[in-house]
Amino acid sequence: MLDCFAHHNGALDLPVRRTANGVVTVDGTLADTQASAHRVLMNQVRHGILAEELGYAGWAMTEHHFSVEGAEYSPNPLLVQTAIAAHTKRIRLMQIANIITQHHPIRLAEQLAMLDVISGGRVEAGFGRGYQPREVEVFGWPAGGTVQDDERNRRFYEEVYEIILKAWTEPSFSYHGEYFSVPPRHTRWNHKQTIAYFGEPGADRALEDVLSLGGPAPHAIPVLAASTTLREITVYPQPLQQPYPQIWQPVSSPRSLRHAAKMGANAAIEVPNATAKEMIATYYEEAERLGWPDRQGRGAFRYGWDGERRRGLILNRMVHIADKGIGDMERAARGVEMQWDYYGPFGFTAGLTRPGETPMPHDTKVTQDLLIERNMALHGTKDFITQEILRCKEEAGYGEDFAIMLWFELAGFSGAEIEDQMICFAEEIMPVLERECGGRAPVPDCPTDILPQRIAAD
Repeated sequence: MLDCFAHHNGALDLPVRRTANGVVTVDGTLADTQASAHRVLMNQVRHGILAEELGYAGWAMTEHHFSVEGAEYSPNPLLVQTAIAAHTKRIRLMQIANIITQHHPIRLAEQLAMLDVISGGRVEAGFGRGYQPREVEVFGWPAGGTVQDDERNRRFYEEVYEIILKAWTEPSFSYHGEYFSVPPRHTRWNHKQTIAYFGEPGADRALEDVLSLGGPAPHAIPVLAASTTLREITVYPQPLQQPYPQIWQPVSSPRSLRHAAKMGANAAIEVPNATAKEMIATYYEEAERLGWPDRQGRGAFRYGWDGERRRGLILNRMVHIADKGIGDMERAARGVEMQWDYYGPFGFTAGLTRPGETPMPHDTKVTQDLLIERNMALHGTKDFITQEILRCKEEAGYGEDFAIMLWFELAGFSGAEIEDQMICFAEEIMPVLERECGGRAPVPDCPTDILPQRIAAD
């Protein structure tokens, strides 16, 4: 079975230009970039709704901030996907990823659960560690905020991850770790209603579990007029999906793959086919060794991707169709170069290296031709793209089922041009892929009414 997710990273639609030092960047004033961000935001909502109409299994977004260079505009994927949820009933809502080191874990747990309830249980929750100091350090997490301090970042990430899962699955809980204390041990809460609620039978937690009752304290406000402290909290809402939504992690190393397998998380990978084959093998070896961790305890899942359970690994590929009267290979080349002139300084060029090769230097100039040769940018005719996707499936070692995340948006292209790409792929390429993969994985309608009708007055 086939699963095709559409992906939006947030490239601005302004023209791009080559600067005097050879770097390609967005062409426009700061005011121009703000106007472009408005258009891109509305297109993200439009394209997410269109993706359902065209039969894509999911709509994936990233989280990035302050991208004046024009490569990544996506500051709040959950807010955009809430708008999409209100106008759709089937499409899965994925984040690749929420940068959880930039959020308070309880706040993020609440927001993801709210989207899951509003959407009728369609969230695919993406968790990423964060690597851009301009983003994560601005948001107040210098301790473990970026991969400049890799070990501290990983521990911070794992702590946030653990808190979110507790918030989603435990009726009332506490957590006291290296970075977070939930609730803080000093939090006074001498509230008569809380005491009364947990003092009665049938509340799932005993009064002494939730509160540490203390004696009088000099204060005019009753809640603070005793030394009673809060021991546990309950987070509202918890997700509609039980025990919680499927979690995704963007991964690039064996260590990250093993962590994803351990947590029962799906993995999103953006590497050449031969590297993907090794990564899939690592993930499945670890999953088997640990007894197939899975949020619903469903046991072993199909190799590469399990379309019925939606478990496994997904490939991310840039797609640009220059055929059927749409597309522009020359402009696409400039757009790719602009985006990779942004990604390259973070070290992503090393990810283009195939097994056995010397790692590409960080200052490698990444071009459209290089990405096409590496099977990372599927740019060309619809027949070429179809064959290249099938080659991805074969060379990466997938079984019968296959999942791919399609990156249609590209710097310098309008929203209407991206819609043409999405439509052409869905109508001309997806049916061929479905036949080769034994059909499309079923995407059921939302089990609840997202916008219920008002109850008529008597």
